[in-house]
Amino acid sequence: MKVFFHPDFYQVYTSDPAAAAGRMESIVDTIRDTVELVEPIPASEAEIALVHSAAHIDTVKKKGLYPIAALAAGGAIQAAHEGLTSPSFGLIRPPGHHASSGSAWGFCYFNNMAIAFETLKRRAKIKTGYILDIDMHFGDGTHHILKDHRDIIVHNIETEVRDTYMQSVSDAMESCHVDLIGISAGFDNHLNDWGGVLSTRDYADIGKMVKAVARRNSGGCFGILEGGYNHQVLGANVLALIQGMCN
Repeated sequence: MKVFFHPDFYQVYTSDPAAAAGRMESIVDTIRDTVELVEPIPASEAEIALVHSAAHIDTVKKKGLYPIAALAAGGAIQAAHEGLTSPSFGLIRPPGHHASSGSAWGFCYFNNMAIAFETLKRRAKIKTGYILDIDMHFGDGTHHILKDHRDIIVHNIETEVRDTYMQSVSDAMESCHVDLIGISAGFDNHLNDWGGVLSTRDYADIGKMVKAVARRNSGGCFGILEGGYNHQVLGANVLALIQGMCN
């Protein structure tokens, strides 16, 4: 599997657990021998502007975070494009699912997932899409941006009960018939992370379900990193999802 990662993502871009030193290292050290690491290029401002207002883009520039946020968005675009033909993953930072068109919080700046889907639509690579957000936190930014788009469905899994959670994913995939599935892959719902719901094996099973449905649809699938704060288990959880998607 191709995993889109740039060494610049190692940098600590804000003083918060969302950007704590060691996060990306814990993942790369775990997966490097089983994946092909590919350096992404930044998204263009035109691609970012498909989702975000000029005022919001300017705000990110004034914070000095435009280069790293654009690089993360570029990684998402390239992961989505690769996912059309083979499962892929965007190991990117900053995350994005709390970024709306004109605002952002939760240490997100640009909505990487929404930018990826809108870019592929603009390039006529896809007509329909499905975003499965498995982060512990509701992806309000992605919801706000895409809630009126009939051709791109956004589904946040919201439950603290493990069996209900996994059944919700299964039910969602059963009714999913789209060109491309994107996983907003937050790992903070792990048993040893903030949420305390899912096992490492569960992430592998989620990956398998998504890959099976993408194959059934003659479509594609990819994931991008959102949350996940326990560095002791984060790498293993990312690897499990990746291996599940590779089936």
